[in-house]
Amino acid sequence: MMSPKVFQSDAPLDERRVIIRRHDGETEMVELPWGLRPRDGGPRAVSVVRAEGRIFSTHRCLVRASEFRHKSFGFSLANGDWFYFAGIWRPATADWPEAYALLTIEANADIAPFHDRQMAVLTRERRIAWLDGLVLEDEILRPLPASTFRVRRYSSSPVQAMLAV
Repeated sequence: MMSPKVFQSDAPLDERRVIIRRHDGETEMVELPWGLRPRDGGPRAVSVVRAEGRIFSTHRCLVRASEFRHKSFGFSLANGDWFYFAGIWRPATADWPEAYALLTIEANADIAPFHDRQMAVLTRERRIAWLDGLVLEDEILRPLPASTFRVRRYSSSPVQAMLAV
């Protein structure tokens, strides 16, 4: 199985990532582009979908990550473990490839000082419950408790390389 990677929230919408999904009764890992075609048929891809008040009974997926970054901040689990983002995928159409988007929820206490929303993070213990629809959306797609995330600041300016003399 592939190692979880850092997820850049400002990555290009067509960036490909491995997702985990149920398809035709099997669990599979497939590489898909990030960005769903909007329901209104517009040309701009949708990278995130608000989860509140929505039911996602089919086409659920997971994206593994070790950290996610927003602007100059990185967020990882304080216990050092990796996690999953809850997402949805859609089959290809005549004019749009098979693709995925991530679900967003209200930010938890650790992330709220930096942004009012966050991608829905699932711990490894909750991943199957999401994939199989064993728990209602409003029960599983919730902010994790305070102090769940470690926040790191990354330099927003390039670091000058040190010359060896």
